[in-house]
Amino acid sequence: MSETATVAVREDARTATERFNRILLATEGRNIPDAAIARVVELADPAGATAHVFSIARVHGVSFGLQSPGLMPNKQELAAARENVKRAVKRLKSKGIEAEGHILATRKSTRRICEEAAKEGCEAIVMAADPDRNRWVSDFLWEQEPQRVRRKAKIPVFLVVDE
Repeated sequence: MSETATVAVREDARTATERFNRILLATEGRNIPDAAIARVVELADPAGATAHVFSIARVHGVSFGLQSPGLMPNKQELAAARENVKRAVKRLKSKGIEAEGHILATRKSTRRICEEAAKEGCEAIVMAADPDRNRWVSDFLWEQEPQRVRRKAKIPVFLVVDE
């Protein structure tokens, strides 16, 4: 297994030592690694933090401005996303953090993740991510979605980068 490095973004002296009561563990569809679970546990307030696990099931586009059934996630993709959330919730609970979660099918994952954090009252977002790419190139890559969340979110975003 490769060595992982945790990159904290928008981290200042306050967030470097701060613990959070409500954390969003989000994914744009990739499997949630153990390093992301460990980061949530590290950031969680020992006095009873909770976590919300949120996964995006990707809608692949639109046809003539309308969503097309052929572009929606299929049953296998939805089942994989549900299983990913279920495993993450189970791992968080085994670490002593109360957790729940769900999935959402959307094309606008950055916006939905930020909205989910606000709706759930989360104080921080944790996501697994690939290493940063050139900004111009990254705007075209689905794998750079965590970096877009980092740029748009109004709360601290912690990316766990698998190197």
